[in-house]
Amino acid sequence: MSVHDHVFGQDKRRSSERRTIIVVALTLVTMVVEIASGLVFGSMALLADGLHMASHAAALGVTAFAYRYARRHATDPRFSFGTGKVNALAGFAGAILLVIFAMWMSIETTVRFINPVPIVFDRALMVAVLGLLVNGASVLILGGNGHEHASEEHGPHSHEAHGGDHNFRAAYLHVLADALTSVLAIGALLGGKYMGAVWLDPVMGFVGAALVARWSYGLLRSSAWVLLDRQADPNIVEEIRSALDSIPGTMVTDLHVWSIGPGLFAAIISIQAEHAEPSAAYRMALPEALNVVHATFQIEEKRPGR
Repeated sequence: MSVHDHVFGQDKRRSSERRTIIVVALTLVTMVVEIASGLVFGSMALLADGLHMASHAAALGVTAFAYRYARRHATDPRFSFGTGKVNALAGFAGAILLVIFAMWMSIETTVRFINPVPIVFDRALMVAVLGLLVNGASVLILGGNGHEHASEEHGPHSHEAHGGDHNFRAAYLHVLADALTSVLAIGALLGGKYMGAVWLDPVMGFVGAALVARWSYGLLRSSAWVLLDRQADPNIVEEIRSALDSIPGTMVTDLHVWSIGPGLFAAIISIQAEHAEPSAAYRMALPEALNVVHATFQIEEKRPGR
């Protein structure tokens, strides 16, 4: 009799993990260069952006740590369905950091509205352009929001939108938020320098904060659904029900399907059958593309007259 494990591929190093580590290294190098340059040249703008890069590197470090932790503990029997939900937990933490980032942007912008400060446009533009180059490169390296990653790991029909890589999506949104901030800052600084529209600087801060808050809300909601074992998308549930109901003399009486990792699902299924078959027969009927990697069946044989 074979023993069923609960690893589900979580012990393998993913391409998204490698890409995240590259972005962390790029961010750390930029952080050191900016802080050192700020201290040597006396530029507070460079120093401030370097310290911001430090917080950015810390947030991405959470992503990298989660990947490593999930891999190293994939075979740990204390995790009932493997370590796939470490991914969602890290994504949830990353979303909270994005919320804090949006709040910080709003507070800083409000302070600038109340107490405007002189802007050294040339130095500020240099910092903004440098940040855009680094963050733009990071966006290209990560190259997705987690849905593509689920497809890469589990096939093109894995319903990744309902079980995507929340950890990877958090990292992607962090660098995307920073890239957006740089673009808005450059636009505001150019408007202030050449058109005298200094009011653009705080306005763009509010716009950026609103967009980051919206992104973080979506990530908070989707990762929280996974952590709370929310029922999978109705289309997935209905596809499983239809596949089993199509077996002659079989009817699904109760069905629970939930995500246990990126592109991975578990299910508990109650079946009433005229002639009960071994659970393996019903498991074979599940659509392979759905990636229901763990299914528990309760089979009740229908008695005559019932």
